Amino acid sequence: MQVLKFGGSSVATAENIEKVVSIVQDKIKSDKTIVVVSALGGITDILLSCGALAAKGNEEYRQQLQAAETRHLDAVKSLIPVTRQSRILSQVKKQCNELEDICNGIFLLRELSMVTKDRIVSYGELLSSQIIAAKFESLGLETAWKDSREMIITDNNHTNAAVDFLITNKNIAEYFASTNAQVTVLPGFIAADANGYTTTLGRGGSDYTAAIVAAALNVSNFEIWTDVSGMMTADPRLVSTAKVIPHISYQEAMELSHFGAKVIYPPTIQPVMKKQIPVWIKNTFLPNDGGTIIESATIKNGNSIRGISSINSVVLLSLEGSGMIGIPGFSKRLFESLASEKINVILITQGSSEHSICVGIDERNSDLAKKTIDASFAHEIETGKVDPLNVERDLSIIALVGDNMKSHTGISGKMFGALGRNGVNVRAIAQGSSERNISAVISMLDVKKALNVLHEEFFETTYKQINLFIAGVGNVGSRLIEQLRQQHAYLQQHMRLQIRVIGIANSKKMLFNEDGIDTAKWKSNLEKGTDMKLDTFIETIRSMNMRNSVFADVTANSELAGRYDQLLEKSIAVVACNKVACSSSYEYYTRLKDLSREYNAPFLFETNVGAGLPVIGSLNDLVRSGDSVNRIEAVLSGTLNFVFNNYNGTQTFAEVVKQAQDEGYTEPDPRLDLSGKDVMRKIMILAREAGESLEMEDISNNTFMPPSCMEGSVDDFYKEMAKHEDHFKKLYEEADKAGNKLKFVAKFQDGKASVGLQHIEPQHDLYHLYGKDNVVLFYTNRYTEQPLVIKGAGAGAEVTASEVFADIIRAGR
Repeated sequence: MQVLKFGGSSVATAENIEKVVSIVQDKIKSDKTIVVVSALGGITDILLSCGALAAKGNEEYRQQLQAAETRHLDAVKSLIPVTRQSRILSQVKKQCNELEDICNGIFLLRELSMVTKDRIVSYGELLSSQIIAAKFESLGLETAWKDSREMIITDNNHTNAAVDFLITNKNIAEYFASTNAQVTVLPGFIAADANGYTTTLGRGGSDYTAAIVAAALNVSNFEIWTDVSGMMTADPRLVSTAKVIPHISYQEAMELSHFGAKVIYPPTIQPVMKKQIPVWIKNTFLPNDGGTIIESATIKNGNSIRGISSINSVVLLSLEGSGMIGIPGFSKRLFESLASEKINVILITQGSSEHSICVGIDERNSDLAKKTIDASFAHEIETGKVDPLNVERDLSIIALVGDNMKSHTGISGKMFGALGRNGVNVRAIAQGSSERNISAVISMLDVKKALNVLHEEFFETTYKQINLFIAGVGNVGSRLIEQLRQQHAYLQQHMRLQIRVIGIANSKKMLFNEDGIDTAKWKSNLEKGTDMKLDTFIETIRSMNMRNSVFADVTANSELAGRYDQLLEKSIAVVACNKVACSSSYEYYTRLKDLSREYNAPFLFETNVGAGLPVIGSLNDLVRSGDSVNRIEAVLSGTLNFVFNNYNGTQTFAEVVKQAQDEGYTEPDPRLDLSGKDVMRKIMILAREAGESLEMEDISNNTFMPPSCMEGSVDDFYKEMAKHEDHFKKLYEEADKAGNKLKFVAKFQDGKASVGLQHIEPQHDLYHLYGKDNVVLFYTNRYTEQPLVIKGAGAGAEVTASEVFADIIRAGR
C-alpha cells in the first residue's frame, strides 16, 4: 500500500486536479493507493476570513461564501461528466448550506470560538476530497471516500490538536483491513476529539494526516506532492540560485521545516521516522523531476551544510538582572510562565555569566509573554534583582542545517564571517549539542541578504555575485559599463565573479533593477528612469540591502562624495573615481577610512591619482610592508603634461587646451586642471596615504594662470586665455632657451607639499615624459638613491575606467 498527499496548489483548479488524477492513475498500477488532499488552494484562508467577518458583524462573509461555493461547483462541472454530476453537486450544495448556517450563527452571536473555527475550516478538505473521489469514480476506478474524523482521534486543543496514536492507529488499521478499494481518498488536516467534535492538526496539517496514515499502515511508499521539485537549499522566493536537495535525513528535514521551510509540515516526519518509511517530495506540475527523498541514511554531498532556512516575525525576550547570578530556578520559572500560556519557544540562549537568558518566540505572542513573565517576576522586578522583560521586535531567525556539521570545524566562523562582511548584525546565537543546526537572530530587514550571503558562501561553487551601483555615466562611466559588458563571460569563467549592475544614475535620471540592468541597453533604459534625487538614490541603495554591494562614483560631485559614510555604514563598498572625498577635510577622510574598517566595506580610490596607474596601491604596499616615504616628486596632471608637451608657440595656448578637452583629458571645467587645484588634491591624497595629516590650505601653489582667466564661464576662460597668449609664450620661450621643458610638478617632503610650474633639465627623471603621461617618484627608506618610479598614461577615459573596474573587482573579492 502507498500514501500520496496532494497540497492546496496541486488541487487549486480543475486543471491541476486533472494532473493529480493522471499521477494517481499511474501509481495504482503498482499498488493500492491512499490519496490525502488539502482544500482547494486559498480556500482555508477564505473560510477563516468568513468566520472572522461574521464575528465582527460584517455581512461581506456572504459574498465570500458564495464565491467559494461557486468555485467548488465549477470544479465539479469541469471534472465530472454531466451524467454523473447530480450526486456530487447535491453533496457540495448541502455542505455549503451547512457552512452558511454556521456563519449565520456566528454573525448573530458575534462570537467565534476555536471549536467553531475548526468546524468552519474543515469544510475545505471535506469538499475537495469528495469532489476528487467523485472524479476517480467517474473514471471507473474502485474508489472509497473516508472521513478522516472517523479514524484520527485527538485531544480538544482546537486548531492544533495532539493525536491519540493508540486509538488512531487502531482505527486506521481496522478500516483499511476492511476495504478493497483501489483508491481511498481522505480529507487531510481534520480530525475529531473523543466527543466527536471536529479538530484540526495545525496549518499544513494535511501532510501530518498522510504521515499518520502511512505510519499506521507501515506503507512501502509515501509521497508528498506539492508545487516545487523537492526540498530546496533555501527558499527559492528569496534565493534565486536555490537548488533541490536530492537526499536528506529525517533529522535534517525536521530542522529545516521547523525553521520555516514550507515544503513540509514539521510534525510530519515524526510518525514515519519511527517506522523508517522514506518520504518523497515531488512536484505535481513536473512529475518527472527527481524530487527529494527523506530517509534515515543519506548520501554525502561533499558539503557539510544541507540547507538554510528562516523564520520571520520573531521577538527576542531577554530576562536580565544581577539577582539571577548563581540563583537556581530562574530559567524554570521563565519557561513555566510561557508554558502556562501555551507559548512555544523557538530558540533559547544564555550567557555563561548567568546574568541573562534570551528566548525567541512568535511575535503574535509577545504582548501576552511580557505580561505573564513580568507578573511571574513581579517581586524580583520591584526589588531590583531583575529588570522588566526586554522585548525586541521585527527579528528573524536564520539557520544552517546539516548532519555533516558535527565535529566539522570552521562552519560557525564561515557563517558569521560572511554575515559580518555584509553588515548583517547578529543579535543572538544558538547551537544544539547535536551540532546539526546553527541559528542566529537578525533583523527582518536583513533576511533576504543574509540568506543569499550564506547560500553563496556554502553552496555556490560556480561564481560569486557582486551587485554594483554606478553614479556617473559620462566618458569614464559609459566606458566602464562597456568594459563590464565585454568582460562578463571572462569574469564568470576565469574569476568566478558575476558583476551585475543593479543601479545607474546621471545628473538627470536614475534606474534600479534588482535582477540586473541590461548593460547593452542601459542608455535607453536610463532615459525611462525616474528623476535623479540624491537622497532617494542613496536611500534606495541602502534599503535594497543586497549582498556584496559595491558603489562606484564616477562623478566629480561634491555632495555625492559627502554621502559615502552612509553607504559604508551599511557595509556597501565604495569605489571612488571622484577625488572630492579623499581631498576634503582630513577629519572626513579618516572617518571614511575608519568606517571602512569597522563595517568590513572596502573604500578604494586608485584612480584618484594617476588614472589607471597603480600609484596608490604601490604606496599602500610600501607603507604596509614597513617602509617610510621621505619624499615624493610627481607630474600628476595628464592634462597639463599634454598641454606643455604640445605647446610650442605655433598654436595658441588656448587652442592646445581646447584640444586636450576635446580628446577627453581635462576635467569638465579645464580650469580645475590648469589652476593646479586638481594636482593639489592628488599630492594631498598621496601625502595622507603616506601617513601625513595634510589639509588643502597647507599646500603652496605656484600658479602660472593669470587671475582673470579663472573668472566667469568656461567660454570666458578660453577668450581670456587668448588675450594672454604673450604670457604663455614667454613661459615657453624662457624654458626652451635654457634647454629645459615646462612641467607642472607636485612635491611632498618633510611634511610639506607644493605644486607649481618648473623648468626641468634634460638629466632629470621628469624630463622624458611625453603626451599625457604621469610619473610619480617615491623616495623611501628602501628607495634612497634611486626612487621607485611609476610612469604611464595619466589621463584618458578608457584607462581610468579600467582601473575603476579593477577596484570594483578588488572590493568584491
